[in-house]
Amino acid sequence: MRVMVVGSGAREHALAWKLRQSPLVDALFVAPGNAGTAAIATNLPIQANDVPALADAAQEHGIDLTVVGPEDPLARGLVDHFQSRGLLVAGPTAAAARIESSKAWAKEIMTAAGVPTASCRTYVDLDAALAAVRSAEPPIVVKADGLAAGKGVVVAPTHAEAEAAVRDMLGAGTLGEAGRCVLIEECLTGQEVSLLAMTDGETIYPLIPACDYKRVGDGDTGPNTGGMGAYAPVPAVDAALQQEIVERIIQPTVAEMRRRGIIYRGVLYAGLILTADGPKVLEFNCRMGDPETQVILPLLDGDLAALFDGIARGRLGDVPAPRWHDGAAVGVVLASGGYPGSYVTGYPIHGLDTLPEDIIAFHAGTAVGDDGSVVTSGGRVLTLVARGPDISGARQRVYAAVPGVEFTDMVYRQDIALRETQPRAAARG
Repeated sequence: MRVMVVGSGAREHALAWKLRQSPLVDALFVAPGNAGTAAIATNLPIQANDVPALADAAQEHGIDLTVVGPEDPLARGLVDHFQSRGLLVAGPTAAAARIESSKAWAKEIMTAAGVPTASCRTYVDLDAALAAVRSAEPPIVVKADGLAAGKGVVVAPTHAEAEAAVRDMLGAGTLGEAGRCVLIEECLTGQEVSLLAMTDGETIYPLIPACDYKRVGDGDTGPNTGGMGAYAPVPAVDAALQQEIVERIIQPTVAEMRRRGIIYRGVLYAGLILTADGPKVLEFNCRMGDPETQVILPLLDGDLAALFDGIARGRLGDVPAPRWHDGAAVGVVLASGGYPGSYVTGYPIHGLDTLPEDIIAFHAGTAVGDDGSVVTSGGRVLTLVARGPDISGARQRVYAAVPGVEFTDMVYRQDIALRETQPRAAARG
């Protein structure tokens, strides 16, 4: 097959890296890609949201299968457009992608399907939302309904902070269209877990569970980011709990959408919290996670291209279920200083060619400089990933490799997966 991956981050580099290993793939393209994907595929200078241009490129290059990484093009109807032109694509339609692009609609689906989740109310009127905040017990979760690039969720410890979040979204319109409707939601406590599942609307194959770290600083301090690291598998999610999540959460959600005439084909990402009352859904995403993908795919013992082809054709059940390597994987994101706020790019990256063989460097915000060197071009620059016999071993390997990579103002968290190796210390922290 000739395969195209849409996107430019470390998730897309990881997808391309795993697809390149498939005996089914003899030509690989990434649009727009980065310096890492350029080494294993042909980068196409087309932005991920330019749906017509992507479809044109798929036809021009004879693409047999397109795999979509980010949520924006899915919400914009990339799959619908490709299908209208007879192009095979793995991902949900715009209607199915509403599971991520509208948190209010996702709650409606969960309620109808009986899926356990936090209780919430939805508001479009500022005064009504403020009244709801004042009557709620802190901490209070305020969510923008639409896609807000990771900035649409505020966990407010006080009424004043919750009110400020509501005024920003509904009053000042800081999030634009995404914040014209807000959810006021109860705050759940417990360990957060990501469980991704591949589905063609009928067959469901869960992937290995993972945990990511959203805040920029050690000890979960500072602002939220796109993700500063991850590990897989998750000791708290054994086979029995994973099966419970599939049966109580994934299957009913897919079935409810199917009941409404929406066939979900793609990866359904369940962001979960393990409460005292069992697993509950914090959010659904309509695609692979980032940075979870970077630690899940190195553990996959199977053909990713065959799985995505089965999804796109609605014949996933004809493809063997994923198998998994023993051990664990830990990924650490190397970011530009100042991220997720303002930061400077264009700094040369040193040490990539001398990393140990067992370390994978998935590129995100990288580009090829005028002199052919790799330079920084974004907030999250790289995800370094190591496998090991267990989480502790993988963690030791990846952190031993981190000092070997250098660029100006490089920052990273030093506590990725630490809680799984020192649970009591993490609990005290």
